[in-house]
Formats: sequence, C-alpha cells, structure tokens
Amino acid sequence: MRSTWALLMMASLVGPSRPARAQPLADHPNVQPRRVRGEREYTLERCLELADRNYPKIHEARARLEHKRAEAREARVAPYSDFKMDAVFGLAPTVRGTSVFSPSRDVSLSQQMGLMWQVGIDGAIPIWTFGKISGLWSAADAQVAVGEHEVTKERNQTRISVRRAYYGLQLARDALALMKEATHRITGYIERIAKKVEEGEGDDVERVKLRMHAADLEAKQSQARQEERSALASLRFLTGATGPFDIPDEPLTRTRHALGPLARYMAAARLFRPEINMARAGVLARRAQLKLQQSRLYPDLALALSAKWAHAPEVTDQNNPFVRDNLNYLYYGALLALRWKLDFLPKAARLAQTRADLAEMEATEQYALGGVGLEVEKAFVEAREAEQRLEAMTRAAGYARQWLVKVQQGIEIGTYDDEDIVDPAKEYALKKFAQMSATFDFNVAIANLELATGWADSKAQR
Repeated sequence: MRSTWALLMMASLVGPSRPARAQPLADHPNVQPRRVRGEREYTLERCLELADRNYPKIHEARARLEHKRAEAREARVAPYSDFKMDAVFGLAPTVRGTSVFSPSRDVSLSQQMGLMWQVGIDGAIPIWTFGKISGLWSAADAQVAVGEHEVTKERNQTRISVRRAYYGLQLARDALALMKEATHRITGYIERIAKKVEEGEGDDVERVKLRMHAADLEAKQSQARQEERSALASLRFLTGATGPFDIPDEPLTRTRHALGPLARYMAAARLFRPEINMARAGVLARRAQLKLQQSRLYPDLALALSAKWAHAPEVTDQNNPFVRDNLNYLYYGALLALRWKLDFLPKAARLAQTRADLAEMEATEQYALGGVGLEVEKAFVEAREAEQRLEAMTRAAGYARQWLVKVQQGIEIGTYDDEDIVDPAKEYALKKFAQMSATFDFNVAIANLELATGWADSKAQR
C-alpha cells in the first residue's frame, strides 16, 4: 500500500511547464478537513479496552482458564469427599420369633408382606498420604497459572492487531489528505493551462498529461479509501463495537516510547513474556506430577467412618448380639485404615513416563528462553532502525519544506518562475508521505517489541 501511494505522489504531482502560483501543500487555505462525521469516536486506549473486553479469542482463553480453575477447586476438595451413601427400600415377609424358636417359615414371599429399608453411609478422611494431596494441588495450581498466561498471550496478540489497524487507519487518512491536496493543486493547473490553450499560448500535450495524472490520482484515492474502510472494519471487529464507530480525526504521530538498552528488554521478556511463563508453569506442573507418582508408591493412612441403619417392622428384631440380623440393626464407627495398592510395576512405569515428561518440558522452557531472546533482539533492531529512518525522513521533510518555501518566496519577488515550484512541491509531498510511512513503521515496530517482551508499556504506546 505504501509503495503504491509513493508512486502516486510522484506521478500526480508532476505539474505542467508553467503551473499556477501556490502555497505549500500543508498550508493551502482551500484544502478542506479530511472528514466531517457524526460517528462516535474511539481513542486507541478505548479500542484496546474494548478489545480486551469483547474479542472472542480472549473470551476463549478466559473460558479455558475458568475450566482450569474449576479443576483446581475440585482437586482441593476431592481427597476429602470420598464418601458414598446407599439406600434400599423393598418388601419383606412377616417373620416372628427368635434364633431358638419361630412360628414362621424361612420363605422370601408370603401372603403377609411389610415394608423394609436400609440406609448407610461410609467413607474415609485422609490423614497422611506421603504427598499425594499436596502434589495434586500443586499440579492443579500450575495448570491455572498456564491458563492465566494463555489469557495474557491472547491479549497481547489482540492488542498489537488493534494498534496495527488503528495506525493503519490513521496512515490511510493522512495519505488521503495529502492526495486531496495534490488533487486541488492539479485541478488548478488544469484550469490554468486549459485557459492558456484556448488563448493559443499553452501546450495541449501538457494539458493531456495533466488530465492523465488527475485520472490516475482519482483511481489511487479509491484504493486509499478502500484501505481506510478495511482498517476501520478490522477495528470494529477487534473491539466488538456496535453502532456508529470511528476514531478521532488526528494525524498519525510517533509513540512516546523512548528506546532503552537491549538488556532491559531481554530482562523484561524473561519476566513478562507469557510463553516463557507458560513453560515455567508447565515445568512446575510436571514436577508436581512427578511428586504425585512417587507418593503413590507408599500407602495412605486414613480415618474410616461408617454408619448404617436397617429396619423391617414385620420382622422381629433380634437383640442377641451373637445373632446376625440383616433387617434390623443400627451401627456406626470410626477406624484407622491403611490402604496400599500393591501394583508396583505399573507404578514404576508411570513414574518413568512422568520423568520423561518433565525432561521434555524443561527442554521446552530452554527453547522458549532462547527463542524469545532471539525475537526480542530482532524486534529491538527493527525498532531502532525504524527510529533512525523516521528521524532521517523527518529531517528530509523539513528540508523539502524549506526548499518549497524558499522557491515560493522567490516566485513572489520575481527571482523564480512559476514552473520552478513543481519540483519542490513534488519532493515535499513525497518526503511528507515517507515521513508518515516511517512513523507508521516505528509505531508498529514498538508494538512488536512490546509483544516480544510481553511488557505492556501501555502509556508509552498511546
């Protein structure tokens, strides 16, 4: 897009042999404001806030985080929730008597039946598990940390997309304003040379060339408006805004972030880059899982609790403690229990698998540290080079403006001819657009550096 506009400026600002007298492009009194609209305007800060709140990818990451948090809550209470309740309701025949004598027969069904029920609850509270519970909790907490850093990663990706769209929209509108200035100037040239051609003094070839440049300029303006609409649509989607939407009518300006030493950004990446923090949390989770597998080689000491009640009104309750009565009884108790699953060979295999997973995650962490360092260094170099280009183009635009002003003043006092304004006007437009493009490149480079470090210096980016 920028190369197309640069060619446009070079083609459209080549005026006729004797152009009309003109003021500097940026100060032309007849150039209208770029737009007059009634839409609601959203600043960059507001766009970033709306994207954090509404962008679907961030919502996806937050939903996954809530899932991990629910798993962590489950891990907290699961070891102390090992209880179950059984209840049975049915019919039982009428049975009378004792273990010594009974007038009833030993039958399951009879003409006289009554209701019976049994209710019981039993479970165990762990007392000492050799690290099973703490390992489970640590692994769950590490997974929550992974989810939190995943949300940060999605936010950072979304924020740089918002900045690119916002800066791109500003650049498109600045370029349109520059092209409108060129259109106004060419229109004046066409009218002036057409009048001279009618008087027999002008060059008709120059008039045809000028009309060709005007038509080309109209086509390029259409392309610029398309880029403007595309950037505006991207911003609307990223922010989730509904109804009228626009940004303030402000020119693209350089961000206020001042580049510091590379070591500062390297240190920031180690602290804030979500991918590194995700790898660290993954290592912690693997270590917790290894501890959990090691603890499973040992038994569990628990407090076993049990209570049951059974009653059948049509069956005589046997009060003799040496007589077993399965239909009328009430008992409860608490015991110390030792549970030990003796599948040592499968446990050893699972332990080896967990050690391998830990080694893999540690290697992933080292790779993330090295890869992020490379990304930070590249982003820093790009930002520094973009800053140098911006400073150079700013100086060039200033020199071009001085040239244009001097030629204009010379025309006014008669030391220059009218056609001498063409080259400085063209160069000023080209250098001004190059400065705008360099500003866009620098702002995006700073945003890329922020993404590479994970260091959200939001105030410096706005």
